[in-house]
Amino acid sequence: MRFKRHTELEHGLKPIDIAPLIDMIFQLLIFFMLTSSFIMQPGIRVNLPRAVTSEVVKQENVEVDISSENVIYSNGKVVTLSELKGMLKQTAKVKGSILIKADKRASLGRIVEVWDMCRDLGISQINIATNQQ
Repeated sequence: MRFKRHTELEHGLKPIDIAPLIDMIFQLLIFFMLTSSFIMQPGIRVNLPRAVTSEVVKQENVEVDISSENVIYSNGKVVTLSELKGMLKQTAKVKGSILIKADKRASLGRIVEVWDMCRDLGISQINIATNQQ
């Protein structure tokens, strides 16, 4: 009586077919390539104005973004002027600095409003972001 196990050992192991493995690897590769290109990067689109005399600021700032539609953002969230004032009061207590990132199509009146609010609260270090080109 011969067992099946012994006959396989006598004839050697069967070769492994790797064609299905290669097919699966290529399908996974294509899947990840296609899905990764559709991921949107979060953030607020702001086209900064150009300035020849701008300097690089290397300290930590509280960022206030003003979009081309004059919407004010702080930390990626839409804020009203009263909410912004509360945030700026906290910044004034720790003597922090403010970085205003305003779109070049944003209203000058909105930028000046935020600037004046910072100065009224006693924030002395106010910077405006520009492109250095």
